[in-house]
Amino acid sequence: MERPGRLLLLSELRVGNAACDVSLCRSLLTWKRRSSSGPVYHPFRPSVSHSVSVSEIISVREEEESRGRDDGSWKKIKEREGKDCRLAFTVLYVERRQQHRWRCAEVTFTCPEGALRQHWVGSIREQLAAIASRPKHLLVYINPCSGKRKGKRIYEEKVAPLFAQAGVATQVIVTERANYARDHLRTEAELKKFDGVVCVGGDGMFSEIIHGLIWRTQMDGGVDPDSPDEALLPGSLRIGIIPAGSTDCICFATVGANDPVTSALHVIVGDSQPMDVCSVHHNSTFLRYSVSLLGYGFYGDVLTDSERKRWLGPARYDLSGVKMFLTHHYYEGTVSYLPARGIKGTPRDAARCRSGCVVCQHNGEQLSEKPERYEVDEASDSENDSEWRTIRGKFLAINAASMSCACPRSPKGLSPAAHLADGTTDLILVRKCSRFDFLRHLLRHTSKDDQFDLTFVEVHRVRRFRFTPRYCQSNSDLDMRENGKHQLFSQICRDHPACGCAPAYSSWNCDGEILTHTAIDVRYRDPLGASSRILVEFLTQEEFIFSFLNLNTFSFCSLFPRVHCQLIKLFARGIEEPMVFEDLPNPCAI
Repeated sequence: MERPGRLLLLSELRVGNAACDVSLCRSLLTWKRRSSSGPVYHPFRPSVSHSVSVSEIISVREEEESRGRDDGSWKKIKEREGKDCRLAFTVLYVERRQQHRWRCAEVTFTCPEGALRQHWVGSIREQLAAIASRPKHLLVYINPCSGKRKGKRIYEEKVAPLFAQAGVATQVIVTERANYARDHLRTEAELKKFDGVVCVGGDGMFSEIIHGLIWRTQMDGGVDPDSPDEALLPGSLRIGIIPAGSTDCICFATVGANDPVTSALHVIVGDSQPMDVCSVHHNSTFLRYSVSLLGYGFYGDVLTDSERKRWLGPARYDLSGVKMFLTHHYYEGTVSYLPARGIKGTPRDAARCRSGCVVCQHNGEQLSEKPERYEVDEASDSENDSEWRTIRGKFLAINAASMSCACPRSPKGLSPAAHLADGTTDLILVRKCSRFDFLRHLLRHTSKDDQFDLTFVEVHRVRRFRFTPRYCQSNSDLDMRENGKHQLFSQICRDHPACGCAPAYSSWNCDGEILTHTAIDVRYRDPLGASSRILVEFLTQEEFIFSFLNLNTFSFCSLFPRVHCQLIKLFARGIEEPMVFEDLPNPCAI
């Protein structure tokens, strides 16, 4: 087998009017301007050299150019004219810009003869064809109603031309209703024909895609998705996200920019980024999947209120956010959590989950090398109370972030050091405080200050946690019912707190979808110890009263979220560090 740095081609070609030494090896295409042969020596004029990774070449096409004016300019013509015609080829490649944006750049090389051009074009195309990770046939879903209703235009004007240049065939489907893509993937899509699925829309559209793909994969593999104890099968198809929604949190956290061209180029070059997925069950019935945020309190209230204002479009989130901030509801209860063991990193680390993250790679390798280590002896793990930690109090927000949850408005996200594929979550507890202090916490999401460096904020990296509201812990309601006192006013106060009392319970914000249950117990799969599922037990107010009056015991309505480490893969590579943008050395050896 030939070495990756072995030189394949070396020729003297022209780029514009400059003579260049152009070399091609298995990893790089390099062109370097030849030193001037004139009599004047320029000691401070550097030799210009450019290198492009072969994996980031989009395509190569043949050109025919002819000498035009006397100033040496060139113009493209359809047919060769004149004896001074020289043959050329153009290489389209990825060019990095600021703020993690990618653009399609091109360079044209002029050859002295046709045979040399054919040799160069054939060699580059052969190297591109050898990259097995590049998709050749994609299934594309477009949500025409997402964001500002520009999804279809974004795809046709910015994405489709790039796919055509790269030779990627597509089947495009414009969704007709909510959950259309999910239902189509479950039943009608012939997935074996495709190398990946691309969604054009926001986070809601991405949620539809993962719900359809994961469910279809489990059905094809004979796995019951309704069982909370089943280990889900990873899918073979990668998912691409073309951002066209309101926030596009998933795209921003995995690419670093909400830019359709950047995302399309990541799809073309065949990038792959694993991601954890949390499956949520109610008893033995599947509810939904989550990949970013489970939020109770402030974020649950914001989502619940914003659903009543959908006619406002994306502005509804701002309005509901201000309203809930001024309302300043807090929720009393108990949070118990099991810290993640044997893992690298903490939620307060300065290091971030970036492209090639060693934390995500380490945990993924542990799971793939010895999966038998992670079969669960859940009874012994669950009943080891010495490892559990309990916090009681009044909370403005309880958030579980499986990723940073970064977006353009909050570049750091809810938990800047959270990882995409390590099988854990960051539990963030915001205790009751003044509006001024809570505003300080919210503003730190948009600044460089540490949002956890506040006395009323706690963060823990956990593999399991449970939240139980106060009304699930007290017999006060039962006592009042037995004594017949304040029964009517207590119910009015609890359901409609116009008197200023805090409401009894909030809702859970599950990746932008509302879950109205409250008490939760979340269990994660620990990559370095016994695996663990997420058990979420919810009890509504009516169920609580019913359980005491009729059963004299707690009868929880159980919700089972379970994190599946690296269950899906995206057409992304994680956010790149600035050092990636520096010129690469030429490893080609002549």
